[in-house]
Amino acid sequence: MKNKGGVILLTVIISALCLYYLSFTFVSRRVQKEAIEAATDINNNTNFVKKQAYLDSVWKEPVYNLLGIDFTYQEIKKTELNLGLDLQGGMHVTLEVSPIEIVKGISGNSQDENFLQALETAKEAIKGTQLDFVDEFYSAYQKLAPGEKLSYIFATEANQGKISLKSTDEEVLQVINDEVNGAIDRSFNILRTRIDRFGTSQPNIQRLPGTGRIQIELPGVDNPARVRKLLQGVAKLEFWEVNEVNEIGATLSAINDLLVKEMQAKLALEKTITAQDEKTNDSDAINDLFENTTDSTENDLASQLESDSTSLDSAAFNSQVSPLFSLIDQRFGGLFYNLKDTAQINKILKRKDVKSIIPATMKFLWAIKPVKNQDPADSDEILELYSIKTSRGGKAPLTGEVITDARQDIDQRSSPSISMNMNATGAKKWKKLTASNINRRIAIVLDNYVYSAPNVQGEIPNGSSQITGNFTLEEAQDMANILKAGALPAPTTIVEDVVIGPTLGKVAQAQGIISILAGLIIVVLFMVAYYAKGGLVANIALLFNIFFILGILAQFSAALTLPGIAGIVLTIGMSIDANVLIFERIREELKNGAGVKQAISSGYKKAYSSIVDANVTTLLTCIILYSLGQGPVKGFAITLMIGIICSFFSAVFITRVFVEWMSKKGEQSKISFDTPLSRNLLSNINFDFIGKRKVAYIFSSVFIGIGIIAMIAKGLTLGVDFQGGRSYVVAFTDPVEPSALKISLSKTFDNQGTEVKTFGANNRLKITTSYMISDESDAADATVKAALVKGVAAHTSLQYIQDDTKLDAGKFTIASSSKVGATIADDIKNASTESVILALIAIFLYIVIRFRKWQFGLGAIIALFHDTLFVLSAFAIANLIGISFEVDQVFIAAMLTIIGYSINDTVVVFDRIRENLAIKAGSDMKKVFNQSLNDTISRTMITSITTLIVVIVLFLFGGEILKGFSFALLIGVMVGTYSSLFIATPVVIDFNKEKEKK
Repeated sequence: MKNKGGVILLTVIISALCLYYLSFTFVSRRVQKEAIEAATDINNNTNFVKKQAYLDSVWKEPVYNLLGIDFTYQEIKKTELNLGLDLQGGMHVTLEVSPIEIVKGISGNSQDENFLQALETAKEAIKGTQLDFVDEFYSAYQKLAPGEKLSYIFATEANQGKISLKSTDEEVLQVINDEVNGAIDRSFNILRTRIDRFGTSQPNIQRLPGTGRIQIELPGVDNPARVRKLLQGVAKLEFWEVNEVNEIGATLSAINDLLVKEMQAKLALEKTITAQDEKTNDSDAINDLFENTTDSTENDLASQLESDSTSLDSAAFNSQVSPLFSLIDQRFGGLFYNLKDTAQINKILKRKDVKSIIPATMKFLWAIKPVKNQDPADSDEILELYSIKTSRGGKAPLTGEVITDARQDIDQRSSPSISMNMNATGAKKWKKLTASNINRRIAIVLDNYVYSAPNVQGEIPNGSSQITGNFTLEEAQDMANILKAGALPAPTTIVEDVVIGPTLGKVAQAQGIISILAGLIIVVLFMVAYYAKGGLVANIALLFNIFFILGILAQFSAALTLPGIAGIVLTIGMSIDANVLIFERIREELKNGAGVKQAISSGYKKAYSSIVDANVTTLLTCIILYSLGQGPVKGFAITLMIGIICSFFSAVFITRVFVEWMSKKGEQSKISFDTPLSRNLLSNINFDFIGKRKVAYIFSSVFIGIGIIAMIAKGLTLGVDFQGGRSYVVAFTDPVEPSALKISLSKTFDNQGTEVKTFGANNRLKITTSYMISDESDAADATVKAALVKGVAAHTSLQYIQDDTKLDAGKFTIASSSKVGATIADDIKNASTESVILALIAIFLYIVIRFRKWQFGLGAIIALFHDTLFVLSAFAIANLIGISFEVDQVFIAAMLTIIGYSINDTVVVFDRIRENLAIKAGSDMKKVFNQSLNDTISRTMITSITTLIVVIVLFLFGGEILKGFSFALLIGVMVGTYSSLFIATPVVIDFNKEKEKK
């Protein structure tokens, strides 16, 4: 072997680098273990705040010394091998930036009716599609206002220099598109800054190409509510002057009078209805009738009944009728209301007749947090309603753009606060604003909530200020981070939300480790039993392969996910294939009388092209999977790509170094490639594969036909990521019957689609529902979760507990949850379809180029279509008989893996056909093809057996998350082997015959 020294040197270098990078992972685990120990009390309860405080304390401290070089914990975290969400818990979020708000902002918040209607029409049009919002908006606007130019809407002072009244629609649309894309980019950068400051270990944030979506992964997060608030807060900071109570008395009195008259009318209507029908005594029905009457007619019904005998003095109604006058405590000097009354206040303030009373220079905003009532007899929480003094343009005197720095601080009462610094423009405006409001209040407003409204003691000249309030330390830190990162240019909506609890992550870790070890041990034993010392060499290469994969993942700071572990398990099976090819070739040469050294040289040389072709075709599917996949699928693709490259190097080059060293004595060497068990196994086979092809065609057609009927009859079980909806894994201490719980939850979920099934164990259930699927708001998330908790609690009489690490008897918890909006689901389905089609096209082109005949490419593609339909049919038939496996993103990863595996098998056969056709030019094609299939049958069967071993292990021990994935691989490996023998090669023959007839 030439360049043996180069291979050894490269192996040493790669091994040293892998050791170097993996060492950081071990140190990081040690520090985290120390943090947990420091935060755990004598009752074995871990305080996560203390744990984080410990990690923060060593963040910039040296924790590792390597060859005299100190590394801080921060540097360690940048280089460690990370665990994905599914292995350690955490949160995966996809945010969508609202283009509507961006376009509204560009227009200067135009109130043109056609403009606003066009925005709403476009919003509805793009739901669940790949349509462009701006294009749909323009199309809708043209229909609503034919002939009207966009420049009339967008030629504002803010757009001066970009848009004028003479601008064409095309020019305006270009500006809008640029602004929308720029806003999404700014949102991405702002969110990245916020996340980086959040302190999460190895966060991952990326913008999804061609969309307004941003995908964020936060491993280890244990406070999802805090993350959602951090990500969705627009951070629109404003400073407003505050109206005092005595300045708004006339407005409140006018509203109160309106409400009193309304109550008079209501009582009169109630009296009339009672007189007409004594049976009607339902106050709710009366309320509904009254509200419907006022809403539909918009008449002042009260004024019609002013002279009625039921008219009452307004003072008698102040405490009942008008919550605006139900002041809890006048000593506060503001408008304070019981927290439970705030919804009623909001309803009143949103009414058209009430809005008409409120001056254009006044608006009402709530405080961000309630406070305890000072009355000892009343422990309810109260919330202040601020009257804000606005300008007619609605713009605040000072906004957050002027903030240059913000940090968490401590105020004079030793409470958490936020200190801010402003730029020169901001400092000048702040000086003027504070000077004109001495002894008055200025409200500091973030996202339309008042965080504090301090009384101005004097002019503030330097632009420094402090936000005080009823903050926790975490809230103050988060707000400072948001203000420093900047305001999002538009609101964001969470369209996909996956939360995985740490307990479920630990279970997944254990299942993954068991799968790797079990698969590895079985393959190692099998290889030694079949190939003797040659098998031992293959096992050494296999260990190098796994070591390299983990080391390279650590070097790239990639995250190891459960599908990634599946990729390693699959690599264990597939990497053996290269050694099987080589050893089978060596055995052939030895049988033909070649010496040991010559047999080894010829074996490696003749197997090389097959190994290259097989690896390239599998690599093509991985690249496509990585390009179009998301989340765990991308992790699987990365791991498999690295595994293919590493297995090629270890199987072809490292094994050759060992084999040549062991055979340096030539015929006197004790190296062997067979055992008494395998010596005559699968040899001298002469099966007529080509002659049996029609039987195979009939069998495949019948099976696929049954599968199609099953798909039509019952369909496939689509995962949440393909159909949209919300999914929860609910854990109990004791078994719970899924079917009974499903009946109860169906009622809770308003009889919407609900599925309940066991998830890995009979005390863990996966609950999926389409309830409120069209509403992707946080409020809807909370409503669905509350309905789930209420339904489960009612059915089981158990208590819900949020912390899944404290689950015990009498309680249940939500171990993980996921939400996928309908639009995201469509995107995933489209990307999955594209990935399969692109993989088939890429493989077809490669085969045609490599083998110089389109028949080979066609045979390969037909076999792959056959394999895809066969696996889908197997899923449909299993579903029909009551064995349900989800079809989701991970299933698509399995399908592409099957395509890669099947073409790997087919290419090896085609390579032998090409070799035999060159040797026996002019021979009967059927005989050559049959001989080639029989020549490679031992390699085909051994590769299939080793791969099946690891896939079966994955199916048995890989856990519920990978059950569908491993079932697809199980069927796929078997059918891939079958199709390479009975479908792909015979198809080449059949199409050659048709060509000859013509």
